[in-house]
Amino acid sequence: MFFGLSNSPTTFQAFMNDILSDFIDEGWCVVYMDDILIFSENQDNHKERTERLMHCLKTYDLFLKPEKCEFDVTEVIFLGMVIQPGYIAMDPVKLAGIADWEPPQTVKGVRAFLGFGNFYRKFIGKYAHLTRPLDDLLQKNRKFEWTQQCQIAFDLLKAKFLSKPILVMPDVEKPFCIEADASKWATGAVLRQKGPNGEWHPCGYLSKSLSPTERNYKIYDRELLAIYRALMEW
Repeated sequence: MFFGLSNSPTTFQAFMNDILSDFIDEGWCVVYMDDILIFSENQDNHKERTERLMHCLKTYDLFLKPEKCEFDVTEVIFLGMVIQPGYIAMDPVKLAGIADWEPPQTVKGVRAFLGFGNFYRKFIGKYAHLTRPLDDLLQKNRKFEWTQQCQIAFDLLKAKFLSKPILVMPDVEKPFCIEADASKWATGAVLRQKGPNGEWHPCGYLSKSLSPTERNYKIYDRELLAIYRALMEW
């Protein structure tokens, strides 16, 4: 694969999806570019799946760097997420600088902060509602003014991230519960599943802003839209 070509990443991803399609369809392999994650219910299955994966990569003359591989582990960092049995969390390395993140002084700074936040938004309930004062700063031809509302939103989001929320890994064999709601500015939803302790734990959050047209909907239509978005997402 040539470096620098605009379609190289897309072509390589399609190639990886194609050669690993059997494993992906069987539901135990996830691949993003050259990052491959496989998982199993027990050690015997995992050994067999590892051997199948290695044989496949060898067939297509693909090589692995041993120092970048982890085998037979129960916790792994994959695409910025810490994955462990039954749970998923944010990468603490990526969270390390949040506490010292200064309030943005420019639109570019706001974009950088929201770019980080958007990556982990599924961990934060009502994310679109919380970020609204910051999103408003990105509007075209708007004078940049860091207001008290912006500072409150910024501090609250930092606190949310620093609380290190954890999501439960969903089990498709068990029932789910969706809680959805809508405000004047955004829709929100949380996907929950009952854990071994009998309590409902979050598997993920969904939050999306409303367009100017959608803001004119009646409240019951906005709430119906929140349910629709949740069902389309999950």
